Amino acid sequence: MNKPADNIDYNRLAEQIKDWGLELGFQQVGVSDTDLAKDEKYLLKWLNQAMHGDMDYMQQHGSKRSRPAELIPGTIRVISVRMDYMPEDGEDPEAILNDPQQAYISRYATGRDYHKIIRKRLQKLAEKITKVTGEFGYRAFTDSAPVLEKAIARNSGLGWIGKHTNLINPKAGSWFFLGEIYTDLPLPVDEPFITDHCGSCTACIDICPTQAIVEPYKVDARRCISYLTIELRESIPDKFRKDIGNRIYGCDDCQLVCPWNKFSINTKEKDFTIRNSLDSSTLIDLFGWTEEEFLKKTEGSAIRRISYEAWLRNIAVALGNLMRNLVENKAVDEITSRNITRVLEEKSSHPSELVREHIEWALGQYS
Repeated sequence: MNKPADNIDYNRLAEQIKDWGLELGFQQVGVSDTDLAKDEKYLLKWLNQAMHGDMDYMQQHGSKRSRPAELIPGTIRVISVRMDYMPEDGEDPEAILNDPQQAYISRYATGRDYHKIIRKRLQKLAEKITKVTGEFGYRAFTDSAPVLEKAIARNSGLGWIGKHTNLINPKAGSWFFLGEIYTDLPLPVDEPFITDHCGSCTACIDICPTQAIVEPYKVDARRCISYLTIELRESIPDKFRKDIGNRIYGCDDCQLVCPWNKFSINTKEKDFTIRNSLDSSTLIDLFGWTEEEFLKKTEGSAIRRISYEAWLRNIAVALGNLMRNLVENKAVDEITSRNITRVLEEKSSHPSELVREHIEWALGQYS
């Protein structure tokens, strides 16, 4: 890393960084050191229990994830930021979840991809710092490198890690993104958020459709719907398909039920405005997208991280659940059931074996 200029008032600079962060659209900025020893022990235990599933990248970088100076030599501080993302005018998430004909997409993914947005803002923040310090060593990240971002954010005073393993801020809930700047600047650090305000509440554990929160503060990714619909590239295990319901990309249940989210604040960021009615589309409509339509309508979206193949796989499961729901509740509408059968059969000869398998399963739910 580069050597920063001498005679810098780092206390003053830290205050300026926080002010600049707010000007750039972040809701909070904090600074931490690089000590993540306790979190490293937890991470290694979690990995040894194979709870990361097929996310091999979680262990590919060894200790670089929990030792910032090994990832970026010279790092002694981390500037951590958070940015709210819940859109203002979206459909009620719980209403969508309760309508099996609707497609539920995790609310973080209904607007533009946050990676580029936050990374550009962090770059602008670094440029402002450079005007004071001269060239200095830094790297900006947002869910884009082996970084223990929630632990770092906690150590920076941005909140505590809840029982669902998401970061919770007492004044803003948990509907926000995180980003970091690793730096060699000896900035004063903020007080870590050491108080856990989850108390005896188990709402997130109780609501989880697949019981992925196997104990407080521990998620078995292999059971998590976000993992199953986004990270997993293979067949979704049959035992979890029914519990996925109409969730076709991610899951927000543990956040929706968290009492701290009554303090959440909707975002003013235009980039996070809902696109292509992704908060209110039907399963049938989305399943009908061609691959060209999928690529066009998810351009600049986090949804692009999964393939069209996985998109169809996920929706096929949700359509199967819709079919079974209609049968079990004796609410079989002939027009609806015919439409479900039609769209599934139209893609039953899809070149992907993965897609065909899930369509066959879905059609089998109508019995």
